[in-house]
Amino acid sequence: MEANEYAKMAAWEDEFWWFQALRDNQQAFLPDGPLKLLDAGCGTGGWLKRLADTRPDISCVGLEYDPGAAVIARQKSGAEIYCGSVNGMPFAPASFDIVTSSDVLCHVAVEEGTALDEFARVLKPGGALLMNLPAYQWMLSAHDHRVHNARRYYEGGVRKLLAAHGFRVQRASYWNSALFPLMAAKRLLSPKDAGSDVARLPPLVEASFRAATRAETAILKTGCGLPFGGSLMVLARKV
Repeated sequence: MEANEYAKMAAWEDEFWWFQALRDNQQAFLPDGPLKLLDAGCGTGGWLKRLADTRPDISCVGLEYDPGAAVIARQKSGAEIYCGSVNGMPFAPASFDIVTSSDVLCHVAVEEGTALDEFARVLKPGGALLMNLPAYQWMLSAHDHRVHNARRYYEGGVRKLLAAHGFRVQRASYWNSALFPLMAAKRLLSPKDAGSDVARLPPLVEASFRAATRAETAILKTGCGLPFGGSLMVLARKV
């Protein structure tokens, strides 16, 4: 990502509605512990911090390509953070019970198949892969260019992709459904030089968006899924 996007992530991810919804939904999909977890592409460490605060049964390690973001992640989460690429990770085979990865496979610098093979390599037999991905290729927009996303995904395509690299999908759901019409309109109508969607919002708007995403998280916690949305959450197992 661009340096200013990492700066916004570091400053806002503990309060911005979308990051909070992402963390809530990741926790709704997360298997029971104890677990040794790798967050592959951990950014500035928001997910690792959430896990340190709420899941003491999980031992966390992070991997981040950007050195500056890795330093922030280490300071924020207290976890052990390695600097490197998901295209070739510095870990021994079968090192982890679960790999989590949020909006990483879509990145322009990531070799999709290579990264999935790496996830499988570092997982123990039967280990879990929890990914969040941006949804729908037709939604590729100025926001994606700002955060260096090259791809967006459909559930059916992800299932085939994971199967081709040694995974079986256990659960999948779209999310950010209630706000999806607003999101789609903004993405499709924004000029090509627009900034990313990570921006400060008026308190009332922020609270409204959080209420909408919390309602969706409550649905996901029941084991049900959502039929469409701006993001796709997938839990798979290494075959």
